[in-house]
Amino acid sequence: MDTKPSSSPMPQEAGILEFLDICARFYPDDAVDASIAQQRQWYDALCARFDQPLPEGMDFSDELLFAPIRRYRPSKIETGTILLYLHGGGFVVGSRQSHHAICAEIANFAAAELISVDYRLAPEHLWPAQTDDCFGVLKQLLGQGRQVVVIGDSAGGNLAAGLTLRARDEGLAGIVGQVLIYPALGGDLVSGSYLEMANAPGLTTADVAYYRAVLKAPEDEPVAHPLKSAELSGLPQAYITVAHFDPLRDDGRLYAERLRQAGVAATFRDEPQMVHAWLRARHMSDGARAGFAALCQAIGAMARGNR
Repeated sequence: MDTKPSSSPMPQEAGILEFLDICARFYPDDAVDASIAQQRQWYDALCARFDQPLPEGMDFSDELLFAPIRRYRPSKIETGTILLYLHGGGFVVGSRQSHHAICAEIANFAAAELISVDYRLAPEHLWPAQTDDCFGVLKQLLGQGRQVVVIGDSAGGNLAAGLTLRARDEGLAGIVGQVLIYPALGGDLVSGSYLEMANAPGLTTADVAYYRAVLKAPEDEPVAHPLKSAELSGLPQAYITVAHFDPLRDDGRLYAERLRQAGVAATFRDEPQMVHAWLRARHMSDGARAGFAALCQAIGAMARGNR
């Protein structure tokens, strides 16, 4: 049932409120009204503010594997499965550097090698450039006989879900899990959480509409809008985590429900006090810390072949 939008839905957890206050100092609420160059400058500064020292013994290197990538190798590797990370940023901002510490910590926790893709951004590169870059890297890894867990946050969650659809439809085997973190999956923008959380802190429904308009993906393309896929059977197991105070919340919830209906194992977690981009608050918010721990545990289980 649709509800009237709250003028300003807000969580109550002290740590996440502090996180939002810091974010506002670096990235204004009306950032999408600024030039692309200004948006990227603000976003890079915000990411740098929340950067963290890498785990002890973590090695990383920048390479080219169809597209530019960053490869992370923790001091202890306990599985041959590769973690493929696709960063968020509305397809407009973000890079392998913006999610540097996040990727390193996931790799360290899961004791697995991780590859982060520095895919091309819009508006310089419109859809399908982003999914093509990521799919090219995925095909290289699968062609090497590697098993892969595909992971993405926000726009990266969209890309991750789309890659599993592309791989299934092309008959490619080897993806053993998909992990979608507050993903944008093509919801209708006018009902459910898009209405209830239209003015949520950190990301609004208007922002989501802006990013879609910039990307210019066809509205009926399921790789770009996975919720519009007519068939979800045959996909890898999924772990989907969302923020309660986020217009994208129901995209993740509905996708998990549809996956289960199609016979795909899907775990869904709604973080009750979280906002969009809560991964960055994992060292200052109790809720984000717990959500990140659960996320890493799920990734590690998939990488080891556990359900």
